[in-house]
Amino acid sequence: MKTLLLTGFEPFLDHKLNPTEHIVNLLDGKEIGNYRIHGKVLPVAYEQSAEKLLSYYEELKPDAVISLGLAAGRNKITPERIAINVNDGIRDNTGNTPVDQPIISDGNDAYFTKLPIRKMIDTLLEKGIPAEISNTAGTYLCNNVMYSMLHEINKSGKSIPSGFIHIPASFELAITNPKLPSWPLDTLQEAVETLIKVLD
Repeated sequence: MKTLLLTGFEPFLDHKLNPTEHIVNLLDGKEIGNYRIHGKVLPVAYEQSAEKLLSYYEELKPDAVISLGLAAGRNKITPERIAINVNDGIRDNTGNTPVDQPIISDGNDAYFTKLPIRKMIDTLLEKGIPAEISNTAGTYLCNNVMYSMLHEINKSGKSIPSGFIHIPASFELAITNPKLPSWPLDTLQEAVETLIKVLD
């Protein structure tokens, strides 16, 4: 049985909960496809999130890494194609608001995902779950952890599946913001489990 590091984020900004936190906790310890899941929740903090992710990576030495993030406003599951070397976004949970700040000072400009995102999309669509590839992970914490993880894998010369997937808001979150497109939490969980099964 292989090991999968699956991460989500704590609540942030005006979002009172984060469905990625719930999904990660629900799947922690489960066996899905070829993988035993190790679910971890990351802080929403530029100075801490990637550091925590990499510490879990060193501890677990996983065979694959999938990070999940909330994309409030999106109405599809969206695996990210690329991460760029910049922090430039709204404030994090510590009040930090970086501007034009490199994530890794001597890092590559960008890294492409190491997840089979086209196969992931096709599989979700076959199951009737709306999905499409996203070509921008933004410049907030989602991009930060995706870039940092891919940089570490590239630096070590390893080649393991790793990348980032954005999910829509859950019904529970939409109760506090009725304008958000939202999905049932069990459908979001089913989508994530489907994506894990796509991995070899």
